[in-house]
Amino acid sequence: MIDASPKVGGLVRDGFTTMSGTRPAEAGQHGFWDNYYNIFSLLKNDLSHVLDVDSCLTGYDEQGQYSPTGLEAVWPVYRNMPSLPTGLAQALYTKFTNLPWLDRLSAGPLALAFSEFDDSAEAWSKYDNISFRDLCVKLGVTRRCYEEAFEPMILTGLFAPGAECSAAAALGMAYFFVLKSQNSFDVRWCKGNIGEQIFDTWVEDLQDNGVEFLLSTRVTGFESSSEDKGITSVKCQQRSGDSESTVKLDADKVIFAVSAGALNAIVRNSPLLSTKADFRRYANLRGTSVLATRIFLDRNIPTKYTANACWGFDKRVGMTVFDITKLHELTDSPGSVMEVDYYHSNALNIMSDEAIVEKVKADLDTIFGQSCIEANVEDAAIIRLNQGVNWYFPGSYASMPDTKSESICNVYFAGDLVRSRHGSWSQEKAYVTGIEAANAILGRPSDFDIIPLLPDELHVAAGRQAVSLAKTVLGAGDSSRAPSITDFLL
Repeated sequence: MIDASPKVGGLVRDGFTTMSGTRPAEAGQHGFWDNYYNIFSLLKNDLSHVLDVDSCLTGYDEQGQYSPTGLEAVWPVYRNMPSLPTGLAQALYTKFTNLPWLDRLSAGPLALAFSEFDDSAEAWSKYDNISFRDLCVKLGVTRRCYEEAFEPMILTGLFAPGAECSAAAALGMAYFFVLKSQNSFDVRWCKGNIGEQIFDTWVEDLQDNGVEFLLSTRVTGFESSSEDKGITSVKCQQRSGDSESTVKLDADKVIFAVSAGALNAIVRNSPLLSTKADFRRYANLRGTSVLATRIFLDRNIPTKYTANACWGFDKRVGMTVFDITKLHELTDSPGSVMEVDYYHSNALNIMSDEAIVEKVKADLDTIFGQSCIEANVEDAAIIRLNQGVNWYFPGSYASMPDTKSESICNVYFAGDLVRSRHGSWSQEKAYVTGIEAANAILGRPSDFDIIPLLPDELHVAAGRQAVSLAKTVLGAGDSSRAPSITDFLL
């Protein structure tokens, strides 16, 4: 197994190096949402002999949402609230401090889109060619509701503005993380460096079972002796200290578990892959950028919420703020460690380290006020991930890979970019598609040993059945010939 990149699940695996080099600075923060059934099963069951999940993860806690004018919303721990139908629960229990009810009610027609979008290939083809912002405009969502409720969710969930994200991707992501059940948005965070707390333990367990990892190794090419055998060897450049060497690995099966930007680059630089029609379409894929930062302050900054989604600080840029001192339980450390991550950050990544640190401090001053303004930055750490996360732009679905290559018999794909009917997103989808790729290689059913999402709640299932029936009628018995139900009704 080649570990050619420090990125895992779209963020950072092995951590920051601080400017001074004297402070420990752990990796980018990762959440474990309630619907991560397969990941929780891995942690609690498969790795229980080497990992105590409750010692690694926090409990559930409220999350804040800020703009430059102050606190905009509080996301409660939904499992602690009285049980209500999903959708209604989120509408009633999410505490928007400034967004008027009339604006919130304008989001109601989106229920039509959620009812029609069933994660099928047909639904993807209909909703993938329109942006999420255009869908909201078409359905009458007010500008204020879109900008204050939906745009922050898309920027921090899909890492790009809603005007540049597929409506299909936005609906799928929002349904999985927010609306699948009342508890969907409840999240636990890693108490420390996820690389050390979880991945290193997992890697050691895999090594004990015979898996070999090749670190500091970069794929440079592929060879095939015949069409029937597919890829027979992978050429790599391996770095050791200041020297590099070329190695060639014999290949029985090849699994591409890379991001959109990386897959694009691999295809463009491979004479073999670029001759295949299905691989050439991957050159249409692209990524968007992330800027991950940590700053060490010389005094403690009181924060009400340990995790905070933020919007409005930079146009078309999403942002999250984590109180690492609390999340990682750094009780013996003086001062505060704050992580600020920016998404769709191309315009920020070109700034100098010093300018970035100045900006991060200014944004934190705006959010936390005088206590932060009076604090001094003692150290900082910065990671720029240019095109490091997948960009689900309108029309991107047509270029995404399936689990198995159409043209090369021994090539498979895994990751949150891969088409799957499981319904999950982000790290959960990356893990699930990895199991699906293994199942394909072993000749098993695609869903073997995969925990499915819970069935739709009754009112959601009824809505989808009603929409399906209406489309069948509109299509004269063939629902695929019917227009989108949202187009027809509006």
